[in-house]
Amino acid sequence: MNRRSFLGYGTIATAGLFARATFQSALAQDLGCSSPSAIVRTTAGRVRGITRERVSAFFGIPYGASTVGDRRFMPPAKPEPWTGVREATSFGHRSPQGPSTLIPEVAATDRQEPAGEDCLCLNVWTPRAGGGNRPVMVWLHGGGYSAGSGAFIIYDGANLACRHDVVVVTVNHRLNVFGYLYLAELGGEKYAESSNVGMLDIVAALEWVRDNISGFGGDPNNVTIFGQSGGGGKVSTLMAMPSAKGLFHRAICESASAIKGVPKEEATKSAERYMVRLGLKPNQVDEMQKLPADQLVEAMSGGGAAGGPGLRLAPVVDGHSLPRNPFDPNAPEISANVPLLIGSVETEVTFMRNTPVDPMDDAALHAHVKQALRGADDATVGHLIEVYRTGRPGIANTDLYLILASDATFRAGVMTEAERKADQAAAPCYMYYFTWRSPVRDGKLRTFHTLEIPFVFDNVDLATAMTGSGQDRYALEDKISGAWVAFARTGSPNHKLLPNWPAFSTKQRATMILNSECEVADDPHGDERRALLAAQHNEQS
Repeated sequence: MNRRSFLGYGTIATAGLFARATFQSALAQDLGCSSPSAIVRTTAGRVRGITRERVSAFFGIPYGASTVGDRRFMPPAKPEPWTGVREATSFGHRSPQGPSTLIPEVAATDRQEPAGEDCLCLNVWTPRAGGGNRPVMVWLHGGGYSAGSGAFIIYDGANLACRHDVVVVTVNHRLNVFGYLYLAELGGEKYAESSNVGMLDIVAALEWVRDNISGFGGDPNNVTIFGQSGGGGKVSTLMAMPSAKGLFHRAICESASAIKGVPKEEATKSAERYMVRLGLKPNQVDEMQKLPADQLVEAMSGGGAAGGPGLRLAPVVDGHSLPRNPFDPNAPEISANVPLLIGSVETEVTFMRNTPVDPMDDAALHAHVKQALRGADDATVGHLIEVYRTGRPGIANTDLYLILASDATFRAGVMTEAERKADQAAAPCYMYYFTWRSPVRDGKLRTFHTLEIPFVFDNVDLATAMTGSGQDRYALEDKISGAWVAFARTGSPNHKLLPNWPAFSTKQRATMILNSECEVADDPHGDERRALLAAQHNEQS
């Protein structure tokens, strides 16, 4: 079986009365069904991509200069201009990063393009270059702040652009130590601006969109930033960054929140610990800037979204690029007028390796819940289990644990961010809860972290490793992608395929349940939410 067949390329399926043709992801080495696109002029030079059927795609367009050498750890610079026409027909580098820790079902959608420090590039899909005034949807990839890229197959924007008449952009930026190592306190004046450079890369990408996207058929005054997991955290962080103000007009956070940033003191200690691994003293930042990239990656030791043991590689509250915690103690004023769509999936934690997914007895359930709550006493654990049993009659022990653990981690932050945005009462906030269960791996993964992404991008046939191949996927795909695009177009996710979706408030707590049958519920499983909140409050007391 070849790679294209394995990933479900070229599938034709039927949804309703219309034939559904799934676009093949356009790779530089697979241009047989493509033709050259129109040439588009950008602020750095002209680019030419490829056109396949009704979509033009442009890959690897630089929005910033290479960060190799003296530009490592520094804020992004404008891209070097070029003469002639640049062929934008292959994906650019991803940021250097450690080995993948993705589960196989998601890893199957990773193109694994080469990594390099010349990684400030983006990809654009448009129904028509040079004409129109379409909503622009800028995707920020997941992987915490340490891994991933904008070139995953599930992020391919062709179907979303073609079926919904939008312009889709995906972004690569610096990650882990290259993007989030805080050196402002250690490196002296030279490194005074070496803080949150991965986030500043994204701001530079949004500036590129503002200055160039009209040439690709997009409206620079109607830009939605959306992302999942770490990408959703980046969306939340941008909402509190002064340099990003005005560069986007709507925001979508999937399975993520960013309530607090890393304090400067903690970030400095993290950088010192990292330099010890390299055999360097805190005053030897210049020497670290000159080391091979592979050596910096190896020294992260442990990988993962947190950057390895003892490292905090995430946005830092540095007082200037990020002057405050993104959503603590309240929603940021600078993005008060930006509508927010936010939510999570039912069993997020089944995405994590070593999560128990097989049947468990009552003793194992109690032990796992206690671990998830970080040492809550037995009475609290027993009460919480009973509340979940009461609200979900007949629930299996494993399902109870997986839902509770997901609520205690991902959904808790999502709920806090939604509450604070709604209480701000300046722009609407919409809440969703995705509960459709995947049949893959004999159904054991349930509703795992990342599962909604193929539905958002209209790419379920490019993600059969994640979604299976059932016909029920298509109706849900239409409902979800339609809601995301409606939100990007108008600031409301309401459209004809869904029941009326009211804005979220801390009183009514309206939530759209996304499943084969979609419905709105006010404060779904509210007893569980309140009991879990009380248990977590007791832990912190």
